[in-house]
Amino acid sequence: MSWLAERAARSSAAEALVIGDVCIDYGELGRRARALQAALHVQGVAPGEAIALLAAGALEVALLLHAAQSLGCTLLALNARLTEPELARQLAASGVRAIVAEPSSVERASALAAGCGIAAFRVDAQSPSLEPTLTHVSGQRLSARHADTLARGEERALLWLFTSGTSGEAKAAELSQRALRASARGHERSIGLATGERWLACMPMFHIGGLSILVRCTLAGASAVLHDRFDEGAVVAELTSGHIALVSLVPTMLARVLDAWGERPPPPRLRCVLLGGAAAPAPLLARAAALGFPIAPTYGLTEAASQVATRAPAEKREPLGGRLRALPGTELRIMNEDGALAPPGSEGEICVRGETLMTRYVGNEVATSRALRDGWLRTGDVGRLDDEGGLEVLDRRTDLIVSGGENVYPAEIENALHEHADVLEAGVVARADERFGARPVAFVVPRPSARIDEVALRAHCAARLARFKTPDAFVFTDALPRNAAGKLLRRELRDRLLRRRP
Repeated sequence: MSWLAERAARSSAAEALVIGDVCIDYGELGRRARALQAALHVQGVAPGEAIALLAAGALEVALLLHAAQSLGCTLLALNARLTEPELARQLAASGVRAIVAEPSSVERASALAAGCGIAAFRVDAQSPSLEPTLTHVSGQRLSARHADTLARGEERALLWLFTSGTSGEAKAAELSQRALRASARGHERSIGLATGERWLACMPMFHIGGLSILVRCTLAGASAVLHDRFDEGAVVAELTSGHIALVSLVPTMLARVLDAWGERPPPPRLRCVLLGGAAAPAPLLARAAALGFPIAPTYGLTEAASQVATRAPAEKREPLGGRLRALPGTELRIMNEDGALAPPGSEGEICVRGETLMTRYVGNEVATSRALRDGWLRTGDVGRLDDEGGLEVLDRRTDLIVSGGENVYPAEIENALHEHADVLEAGVVARADERFGARPVAFVVPRPSARIDEVALRAHCAARLARFKTPDAFVFTDALPRNAAGKLLRRELRDRLLRRRP
């Protein structure tokens, strides 16, 4: 029995989703998810298969997530902000047989399906008063296959979510039902989630941060208040209503909410602001604490089904962004470069162990073996543990740029720049940004006698990369700094940026 079916059987009339002025209880949500499950089956989607979803609408994501679990399918949630070439690479790497799109994304999905030789379907569920429908719009028609017998129950994969290492290589982390349930159980034991509480979800639903809210609310019998996109005015209005108990934000979102909130104290019912996605600036944490907002800085990652370690809102000791405690059921340790266990207070690679870990990177045994070793996930992130086991995260990854909560990988931008005929070399680093936390800046070495300018490079990148990945600025230079082995010295590029600023 699926999680939604279990919840509907126990508390059918309990509020499940809130979308605008419409509330959907668990009984109704279960009925709609079953209708979509039946439609998938009729269209030839069988248990054990993977289907992609291209949608920004929270209701479509919620329904397809529950329908996929009931049918025994795996859902690949695509980032709707990516360009067609980026999405096509992810579809090809995952090997899905079909892509399902909301009405506004059907044309994109059809073009992608044609290029990848898969089926495209339209799902229509935006109006809460309508029965969800699934229509074949292009590509091959699916023929039903026999059910997969390799994985059963909670060992079965439910989500494939793309993430990348600093190489820029796209990798789909596979999260089982067991991992997602363990993550929900760890959150409930750490922060708590009571039946009937409302959790405001304004994170993208194609990210683990948004999807995990749907899973956790279903398992706890809580209610997910869904916003299709982040808008600080809408968040402030929701919080002002006094009905929200939890909200998930990234630091840039929190800053915008606080700007719109003013000097008022937070509403009494708000008991947790789960703050993740990037390290929060100390002044922002101090500002929120001074107003009395119950901030819970969090370290997490897709490969561990979201939340790994959190600082309880009641913790007052400095540093405000440190002393994160591992979720119950999760273990943390810090490893030196030589693979030895680092002593308390020493910097090293953050390693995670527990039931929340991904099963693998889909179709990438080499990357899987590098990341998962002896039951531990080698995150590549840098941090340290104090004498009490509290975690302080020092860097999300050595070269990673976190911009507005989105991970931006320099190598991916550099690869796109190298596709330009007039670019000899390119190096990308972060520049601090008040609005987004950080933005990429590209250093470019033109080919001899080349005629190239910033306008041309910006257009070149915009055709290949999502907007949040396109560099804010381009710096033309004669050479890039490299060490004796030819490795790009990004720290010198960062120093150059600092010297250029007035």
